[in-house]
Amino acid sequence: MIGRTLGSYTLERELGRGGMGAVYVATHALLRRAAAIKVLRPETSRDRTAIERFFNEARAATAVKHAGIVEIYDLGVAEDGTAYIAMELLEGETLAARLRRLGRFDEHAALAVARQIVDALAAAHRAGIVHRDLKPDNVFLVPDAAAPGGTRVKLLDFGIAKLVADGADASAGLTATGAVVGTPYYMSPEQCRGLSQIDARADLYALGCILFELLCGRVPFQGAGTGDVIAAHIHVEPPSPRALAGVISPRTEALILRLLEKSPELRPASAAAVAAELTRIADDPPDAGADASGAPDALAAPRASGVGAAPGARLDPLGATAVGP
Repeated sequence: MIGRTLGSYTLERELGRGGMGAVYVATHALLRRAAAIKVLRPETSRDRTAIERFFNEARAATAVKHAGIVEIYDLGVAEDGTAYIAMELLEGETLAARLRRLGRFDEHAALAVARQIVDALAAAHRAGIVHRDLKPDNVFLVPDAAAPGGTRVKLLDFGIAKLVADGADASAGLTATGAVVGTPYYMSPEQCRGLSQIDARADLYALGCILFELLCGRVPFQGAGTGDVIAAHIHVEPPSPRALAGVISPRTEALILRLLEKSPELRPASAAAVAAELTRIADDPPDAGADASGAPDALAAPRASGVGAAPGARLDPLGATAVGP
C-alpha cells in the first residue's frame, strides 16, 4: 500500500495493523496536509456489514463539531473495492497506554480528563450520537499547551455509535435485540442485557467505569471470563472507590457511584449534568490533597514520541487510533 493514492491522499508509511485492516500516515496531494488513513483489508471490504460499521465511524464523528472529537477529512471506496477513512493525525497516546505506564491517576488529573471526556460526550449527545464503546483505548491524549493541564482529550472510534436524533439510526442492520455491543469492562447493564433501547446514559456508565479505573488502578468489575464481567455489571454493586484508592473526596466517590447505577434512571440525567458536578467538585476545597494519594501526576507525563501513537503501541484500525501492546 505504500505509495498508493486513496482519494487525494498518498500513503507514506504504515502506523500499524489489526485483524481487519491497517492505518497509514498519508499526505493530501494538493494541501500537503498529513492525515491518518484507516484502510479495510480487501476481503473485509467485501463485507457490507463491515463497511457500514466502518463508515458509521465517519458519519457519527462528522455529525459532531467539537475539539474533543477526532476530525474526519474524507472517506471512500477505491476502484478495487478498498474502503478507507482519512482522519486527523494525532500525536500522543491513548488513555489506556498512560494508565499502563502510571498505574493510576491522582484525583485532580483524573477529574480533569473526565471533564474533557464529558464535554465531548455532551456535544455528541446534543447531536444525537451515543458512542456505545467508550473506554480508555478510545480516549486519546494529545499534548496541547492551550488545553487544561497541557493535554487535549480526543474521543475516537464511533464505529458502533448510534444516531438517535430525529429517529435516525446509523447502525440500523448492524445490531439486533439480544446482541451485546461494546467492550465488557465498560459496558452498561442495559448493553450487557442486549437491550435494543440504549441511550446517552450508557456512555455515562462507561465514564463511571473509566473514572473508577483512573483513580483505583482497576476496573469496577473483574472476572475470570467475559460472562463473569457481564453478570457483575448486571447484578453486583461496585466496590467503594475510596476503599480501593485510598484518599479521594467523598463527592468524587458519590459521583462515580451514581454513574455506575444499574438503572439508567438513577444515573445523572445528562453529560451536561455530570460536567456541572465535576465543576462543583473542582471549585470546592478538596477533602484531601491529590498528592496524598501517592498517584503520579498523569497530566504531567512525558510526551509520547512518534506520530499517532506511543512507542511500542500497536494500531487497531477498527478501534482506537492507538492501543497498547
